[in-house]
Amino acid sequence: MTNESRNDVVMIELDRPRELRFGHKALKQILALTGKDIDAFDLDNIDLGEIEKIMYCGLLYDAKQHGETLKLEEMEDLLDQAPSVSHYIQKMQEALSIAFGSLGGTEGNQEKPE
Repeated sequence: MTNESRNDVVMIELDRPRELRFGHKALKQILALTGKDIDAFDLDNIDLGEIEKIMYCGLLYDAKQHGETLKLEEMEDLLDQAPSVSHYIQKMQEALSIAFGSLGGTEGNQEKPE
C-alpha cells in the first residue's frame, strides 16, 4: 500500500503541506522530550512548549521524506505559518487519534474480510 492510498494521513498547512504522523518512533520521542508517561497527557490542559515538542516529533517523518533537517528550535516559526492556532491543534488531535485509534478497537476504517 502506498502513502497516497492510505486514509490515515493527516496533512497540515505550514510553510508547505506537511504530513503529521505519530508512529512508534515519534511517540517514543514525545515521551523522551516531555518526560511524561503516555497516560499523563491531557490535551485539554497542554502548554505551548509541549505542543511544540509533540508537533516536532509528528513532523520528523515528513521532514526526513523531503530531505530536510527539522530542529525543535524551529517549531515556533513553523507553527506561526499555520493558518491559525486552532488549525494545528485540531490536526495534532486528529493525528494522535489515528495513532491511538486501534487501541480502542475498530474505528470503522477497517474492511471486514469477505
